[in-house]
Amino acid sequence: MLFGGNVVRIPRRRFLHLGAAAGAFAAVSRIALAQSYPSRPIHWIVSFTAGGPNDTEARIIGQYLSERLSQQVLIENKVGAGGNIGMAAVLSSPPDGYTIGFAAPNNAINATSLYEKLPFDFIRDSAPVAGTMLLTNVMVVHPDVPAKTVAEFIAYAKANPGKINMASSGSGTSVHMSGELFKVMTGIHMQHVPYRGSAPALQDLLTNRVQVMFDNLPGSVEHIKAGTLRALGVTAGKRAAAIPDVPTIGETVPGYEAVVWYGIVAPKGTPPEAVNVLNAAGTPSSPIRSSRRGSRNSAARRCR
Repeated sequence: MLFGGNVVRIPRRRFLHLGAAAGAFAAVSRIALAQSYPSRPIHWIVSFTAGGPNDTEARIIGQYLSERLSQQVLIENKVGAGGNIGMAAVLSSPPDGYTIGFAAPNNAINATSLYEKLPFDFIRDSAPVAGTMLLTNVMVVHPDVPAKTVAEFIAYAKANPGKINMASSGSGTSVHMSGELFKVMTGIHMQHVPYRGSAPALQDLLTNRVQVMFDNLPGSVEHIKAGTLRALGVTAGKRAAAIPDVPTIGETVPGYEAVVWYGIVAPKGTPPEAVNVLNAAGTPSSPIRSSRRGSRNSAARRCR
């Protein structure tokens, strides 16, 4: 070993002892991190507008995490480019466990096919934290559209080319791609109108500025039940319990199926100890290890 040009010889046994001590120090540091994390609020970036399904879900989960971790989870909406602006902000943040974001098919799969240049590589640049949702989209139309079934809608679209505008929460989102799949498999034309999230898209659908949308079911279910939107079919392979009378699109268009998944990610390089604490916080039966046993443990007990 060289120090200032001089050779320092360390006996093999002493060298091994030093290596073991370094390893023990790293292990102690990891334990200390797991026990002290989080020591300040966590920043959750949502890639779509306030009031949409992603935003609503993040606020529900964020409140739950806040109670279990005894730290605030602060939601920020960074919208645009089908969710890519928000995801770029997540993945370019310091990998310290204090920035997380929602991940969806548009980040992991669709964006790489639709955008020539992206500021991130989702697989390379992200650290998975937890899965959160697996849900269906639903094909909804304004009540003025003279179609009460998927088959009637296909016939109407073929008889009225160029008259149907299809809203989405942004290019490359599951809402967009579910509609594109429907177009390909039925041979109809619909003009795609991308928005900066589901909430503004639904507003225009409710006023008949656009005629159809393949929305995430949680975003449209209350409008369906109120009769302000008409559901023609769900995109999953089986009917949804929330609207059991609505058939699957696949019952009319054989082979059609689109299921949506969501998860939480952090920037690559986030300490595994922080990831484990976040993951455990989302599991009601998992204890949260911490040296601060007071309010945090009581919050965890309330949520079990």
